[in-house]
This record gives sequence, C-alpha cells and structure tokens, in this order.
Amino acid sequence: MYQTEFPLEERLCYLNHAAVSPWPQRTARAVTDFARENAAVGSRHYARWLGVEQELRARLRTLINADGEDEIALLKSTSEALSVVAWGIDWQAGDEIVITNEEFPSNRIVWESLHELGVRVIEADIGDRPRAEETIIGSLSSRTRLVSVSAVQYSSGFALDLPTLGAACRARDIAFCVDAIQSIGARPFDVQACQADFAMADGHKWMLGPEGLAVFYCRRDWLQRLALRQYGWHMVAQMGDFGAREWRPADHARRFECGSPNMLGIHALHASVGLLLEVGIPTIAEKVSRKISYLIEKLENNSAIILSEKQPERRAGIVTFARPDIDPPALYQHLQEAGVVCALRGGGVRFSPHFYTPESVLERAVTLALEYN
Repeated sequence: MYQTEFPLEERLCYLNHAAVSPWPQRTARAVTDFARENAAVGSRHYARWLGVEQELRARLRTLINADGEDEIALLKSTSEALSVVAWGIDWQAGDEIVITNEEFPSNRIVWESLHELGVRVIEADIGDRPRAEETIIGSLSSRTRLVSVSAVQYSSGFALDLPTLGAACRARDIAFCVDAIQSIGARPFDVQACQADFAMADGHKWMLGPEGLAVFYCRRDWLQRLALRQYGWHMVAQMGDFGAREWRPADHARRFECGSPNMLGIHALHASVGLLLEVGIPTIAEKVSRKISYLIEKLENNSAIILSEKQPERRAGIVTFARPDIDPPALYQHLQEAGVVCALRGGGVRFSPHFYTPESVLERAVTLALEYN
C-alpha cells in the first residue's frame, strides 16, 4: 500500500530522514489541493481548515500517547518549543539544568541562554553507553530543576532509556524535557511511559512532513506554570472575539500559539501523520530496525567502522560509519555526487533510512560507499 507513496527518482538513494524527509504522495497532494483551493476561493472554507487542524492535534495525541489534545500545541520548530520551556520556568540564581554532552545545538544553546539568570548547565558524559542513564541521574543535585535530553542522539543514533530517566526525575520533583525529533515516527514514543513533562519534535524528519511545523507536548500540570513570553490574538481563551477588550490566555496548549496557524503546514503534516498511523508505529519500528541491521552487517563485513549504536534497543534509524584511511568528507562528497542523499555527522557518514526504503537502495548505497578509493 505505502510503496506507491514514495516515487523518488530511480537513481536516488535517499538515506537522510534524520535530516529532512521527502514527502509522501498524499502529503504533496494535500499541499497542492490546499494551494488550488486558495487560488480559487481563498479562505472561504476556513472552518473546514480548522477541522483539519483539530484532527491533526488528535493524530499527534495518538502518536505520542498524550492524555488529551489540550496538551498539544503546534509551534514552528523544536527550538521554539524548547525556548517556550526554557523561558517559561521561574528560575532562581544557582538552579541547575542537566543535559548530555552529545546534544544537538538546539538542546544546548537554549539552556545556555539562561546563564544571564545565574542558571548553570551540567553536561553528563554519556560516552559509557551501558551506564548512560546512571551517569545522568548521578549528575542530579538538590539544585537541579530540569533534565533535558534527546530521545535519540542525532549523530550516534544512541537511544536513551527514557522511562528510567523520567521516573528518576519525577521522584525528585525535577522537570523532564525530551527532544523527540529523532524518535517520533521512527520508533514508539510514549509521553506517559517516560513521564515527560515536555516533549517536542519538528515534523520534517521521521514524521515525513514539512519544515516549519512542530508538535509541542506540555503535560497538563505544567500548562499554567509556564510563564508566557509571546502574545497575540490566537492564544487567548476567547479566540475569534476580536472586539473583546478583556482577555486571558487559553487554559490549554493553544496558549503557546501566539499568532496565525501555519495552515499549509497543518494540511501537510495531517496527511503525513495519517500515513504513519495507518502503517502503525510498531510496524514502522520493526522495518526501520531491520534496515539498520542490514546496513550494519553489510558495512562491518566489509571492514567499515560503525560509529553508531548496534544494539536494537539502543538505536532508532541512524547508522553512522567510517572507512579506515578514507577521509569522511571525501567519502560523503563521493556519495552525494553518486545520488546517495546522506549526512556528514559524528566523525563519519550518516545513513538514515525509513520504513519504506527499498533494500535495493540500501544495497546500492553500501556498494557506492565501499567502492570509493
């Protein structure tokens, strides 16, 4: 069923879902139909657009197992969602935030921006993989207010045991924030199981959607506790009553959406998430895992060095590798010129296939990677 959703160019080996994914056909159609409707009748059917928006919130709720749609906000990016959290908490000088030493800049810079308030950022070294969670928990102190980690590290593909971390934070009354951009859409992600207070992810990676739209989960207990730093017509309780002089923020997650919604992105992500739910995340995770195992086996059997995680329970959709005596940037450039869309990360070349990626694509990419001298 889903094979026809991805009519990529025949010579292309698309292995870059950990960066930006291609759209499914249904998503491209949704955008085209939306554009044609705008050109023909403008916003005449805006009420229907709002229905699509609400349905997207419901689909995202299902995707991450949120308690309710009132915990789902639609923001511009993971970085914006992280900033909502970072600048919404009432920090005191001397407070500490624990992250890891392998985070993508978005999950480091935002916390470092709080230095001016006297907040200290602690980086837990997770190089000892079996003890990663123990190391993070060991970094907690009486001054720790928040832990923020990536569910899956962007360069190594290392997946943390989120339920263990979440339970440790909850027991200590420490807020738990998860950058789930390398997880949602590739493997199960459950905000209840990991006891996340906040979780966020752009739609343009494993969710197969467009750039410019992200899901932000805020646990209901935190909705009123985060101070608001952005204001506008869309975040008020009486949205649409433009003549009202008195106002208050909405009591649900829309309070974090200050202005007009990205309706084009909403229609696109609505279609993409619909496909993920149709296929089923357990099925997607199993298919992604088999493709990663295939790549690891083929590369290792031909003397490539695997720089990312090998254990199925500790990985998602990322394989980062290098070849002895071959400069990684040169290998990356060779692959790009040969039609292999990949990334240069973590000291090697990063392949990131999705559930639909044909084995023939994996085989051709590995052959091209191994034949280069």
